[in-house]
Amino acid sequence: MFRTLLMYSFIIAMLFSCKEKSEKEIVLDYYKEGKFNGTVLIVKEGKIVCDTALGYKRFEDKSTVTKNTPFCVASITKPFTAVGIMLLQQENLLSYDDKASQYIKDLPGYAQNVSIRQLLNHTSGLADYENILKVDKGKITNQDVLGFLKKQSGLRFPSGSQFEYSNSGYIVLGEIIAAISGQSYGKFIQGKILSPLKMNHSFIYDAETIHNTEIAKAYDMNKKPDDYSLLTTGDGSLYSTPWDLYKFDTALRKHQLLNHENSKLMYELPILKDGKPSEYGFGWFVSGHHTMHTGGVNGFRGVIWRDLNSNTCIIALTNQGDAFPVYEFLDAEKKALQRDK
Repeated sequence: MFRTLLMYSFIIAMLFSCKEKSEKEIVLDYYKEGKFNGTVLIVKEGKIVCDTALGYKRFEDKSTVTKNTPFCVASITKPFTAVGIMLLQQENLLSYDDKASQYIKDLPGYAQNVSIRQLLNHTSGLADYENILKVDKGKITNQDVLGFLKKQSGLRFPSGSQFEYSNSGYIVLGEIIAAISGQSYGKFIQGKILSPLKMNHSFIYDAETIHNTEIAKAYDMNKKPDDYSLLTTGDGSLYSTPWDLYKFDTALRKHQLLNHENSKLMYELPILKDGKPSEYGFGWFVSGHHTMHTGGVNGFRGVIWRDLNSNTCIIALTNQGDAFPVYEFLDAEKKALQRDK
């Protein structure tokens, strides 16, 4: 009996002595297990709790990742495209309920009534080109995607009735930005967002920046090169760093880019045909006071998760894409942030 009680006491003591892993320890575990190679920034109520760079930007020459190494953030570009559209709205150069065809003449007949608002919140019904469109030579461009849309028989559903994620829709938004501003999407985003926010290690990947040598190269879980075949803009063309993305996060919180009306509108969810709210606002997945976006293309993965009620966010970027379980990692870090509250 005494021995049994002693054993229980020992077990209980061991349980209480087990220290929960910190945010940085979680990152280190993923790195040691070969599941993460890249950069992470985690902020809790304005305090930096994890800021680290681990691994290589190029495995071939063992050049190490730094906190300033740009990674392809893929679809995390979409919040930037949404802000670009909203900046044009603030200058009274467009309305959210304008038809996209008012600015883009190459849209097929079936898409003539799709609105800018529906493109922003993924209720347009435009078919997603990703994993379908192939080109014989070179990388897929915006013009290839517009050609893909012309070959479709129609919308996938009546615009505004359903939510369905569409990279094609954000390419149309990128084309609208270029058409209204009179400059390339890349130059507009650089001039209106990246430069004003001093996002000095961020840029739009296009024909003019394709030879940048400082960027991280993409790999698969076996550390084999896994580059992507896209040269599109609007849906996923941004290269950035966690610190630069945090500057963007801060600017949105402080209304440095958007006025208060647009800042609120960004996170409002449309009501769908079934009477239920969607899950996507203007460039963000929204759940209560949390917003997030992931990004993934070939060897790149990324995530930005934000608590709108506090200066709290999780940002992780990797160039060893399919080795990184994004949502598992995010859940672990969110639980770590919730401790000690």
